[in-house]
Amino acid sequence: MSTENHAVRTVEQLLEVLDLDSTRARTTEDIFTGSSHPMPTGRIYGGQVLAQSLIAAERTLPENRPVHSMHGYFLRPGDAEHGLTIAVDRIHDGRSFSTRRSQAYQNGVPIFSMIASAQDDDHGVEHAMELPSGIPEPESIAPDEDAVQGLPGGTMRMLSDRAADVRHVEGPLYLPGDSARAPRQGVWMRMRAPLPDDPRLHRAALAYLSDMTIQESILRAHGLYWALPGLKVASLDHAMWWHRPARVDQWLLYLQESPNARGGRGLATGRIYTREGELVANVAQEIMLRVPAAR
Repeated sequence: MSTENHAVRTVEQLLEVLDLDSTRARTTEDIFTGSSHPMPTGRIYGGQVLAQSLIAAERTLPENRPVHSMHGYFLRPGDAEHGLTIAVDRIHDGRSFSTRRSQAYQNGVPIFSMIASAQDDDHGVEHAMELPSGIPEPESIAPDEDAVQGLPGGTMRMLSDRAADVRHVEGPLYLPGDSARAPRQGVWMRMRAPLPDDPRLHRAALAYLSDMTIQESILRAHGLYWALPGLKVASLDHAMWWHRPARVDQWLLYLQESPNARGGRGLATGRIYTREGELVANVAQEIMLRVPAAR
């Protein structure tokens, strides 16, 4: 398969995962089912269930009322070899705001719970933090899968088979010595092939991408890396605010930093910009972080 065809297929597989089936209504809940990406670890990628839960919530919203924020908790690890069921509770529909709760299940138990808020487009005051200057362009940075060598075959396949082209400004964080210690990083990202124009799909795909690298500002602060034996990382919660529309099949810059780590947990925040400098979204995530005792 050619490189171009492979890129298109990775995006097609993502679209298949985000194409949920609606089954039936149960009291106040709408029920959806979806499939899962295969993963080398056997666990569902958190960004997948996050994006699917968002898609399910948006399916129940009034027309032209997009989600502007979500707050979710990862409750249990999901099994990537099986699909999942998502129940949406229509908590509130007001004149301009709506609230939805999405809960994802496997084997009858919840693995992810999210509340999202949506609002009609409205006018108001506007400002945004500016994009810092001096950041290298994405074309000058090698894709992650080309920038690393010596990783296990499963990890390399995961990098080359994911739907996104991801390029770390400071270099990928997979092996020892990949970068200096600093609680921050920048990541260019975009889907490997064009997506349909549906803005709901682009919001969900941005949520999918937002979980992919945000933990790394915490790891970088302490000289940690993904291949470190005995390292254990798990996402605990995830919050996201969409400020302006953007296409995820065009380059976006994800600036991330970690303001704190303590008690086996670390907090990371991120700002996502278009290439032209528009602030698209803000993200926050707390993780569980267990470091080998020898360190």
